[in-house]
Amino acid sequence: MSTGRRAPLDRKRVADTALRLLNEVGLDGLTLRAIAKELDVKAPALYWHFKDKQALLDEMATEMYRRMVAGTALDPADTWQERLRKSNHGLRGALRGYRDGAKVFSGSRFTGIEHAEQMEDSLRLFTAAGFTLAEAVRATSTTYLYTIGFVTEEQGVEPLPDERREGFDVEERARLMSAFPLTAKAGAEIFADYDRHFAEGLELVIAGIEARYGRA
Repeated sequence: MSTGRRAPLDRKRVADTALRLLNEVGLDGLTLRAIAKELDVKAPALYWHFKDKQALLDEMATEMYRRMVAGTALDPADTWQERLRKSNHGLRGALRGYRDGAKVFSGSRFTGIEHAEQMEDSLRLFTAAGFTLAEAVRATSTTYLYTIGFVTEEQGVEPLPDERREGFDVEERARLMSAFPLTAKAGAEIFADYDRHFAEGLELVIAGIEARYGRA
């Protein structure tokens, strides 16, 4: 009989297990019962740590953020445009590492204040560039929301990198919509080459910020 002791059940262990299971079953299949089975405990044991599934999602989003920023340092020489590019490309990359990653992250509330350090640094960079605090918040939150929305739609087609959901055949879509030639042709722009699509869209948002606030 094994004499090894099982690791204690704590919030981090539950969140780590939930994130691992997320890539297998997706958000809809991620139940407290499934997580408890993976941990070899009874489901009520999880309620000592999380009152409901949303509380668990909040911790999962926080752990995703911790992993995303671990070992990364902000460059004080960044322009505000460079900071927006780096942070949002980094966020997209992190979210795409999890099935339904954007859905988990969207609407969740961090359970700690780990994000405050990078947020403070970015807001300081923006205000030093001439933005008011309100303008800085609007610029950073708008690009953030763009990224969350983009990845949510992207993962509806490609749940994970190099995995394409059934039913999103661009050529078949074009055939079905042949009576609407522009719409049919647009499918190749909407449902393919997401890296380019994201980068171009982000540049449009940044250009809009420059134009709106006159902060070139």
